[in-house]
Amino acid sequence: MAWVYILRCADGSYYVGSTRNLAARVDQHNAGSGATYTRTRRPVELVFFEETDSIAEAYAWEKRIQGWSRVKREALIRRDFEGLKGLGKHRVEPG
Repeated sequence: MAWVYILRCADGSYYVGSTRNLAARVDQHNAGSGATYTRTRRPVELVFFEETDSIAEAYAWEKRIQGWSRVKREALIRRDFEGLKGLGKHRVEPG
């Protein structure tokens, strides 16, 4: 099993990652031995996680979520799956 996760950093930004050991990875981020991005933005808080069948699947989700807007990430964090549908990158507003 593997995990895709989102951390809220101390500066309010989000970090998206994937791992096989969620608890250990979050501990690494908070200890400053995780990703370079989170080292200067500690402490971090785990705000979303989802278990996947494989690390490849978790990594694919990570890359997909990294391309999302902040608003769309926050909808995912709230598990507002209906709201996610209307938050695509190429959404066209009605005329």
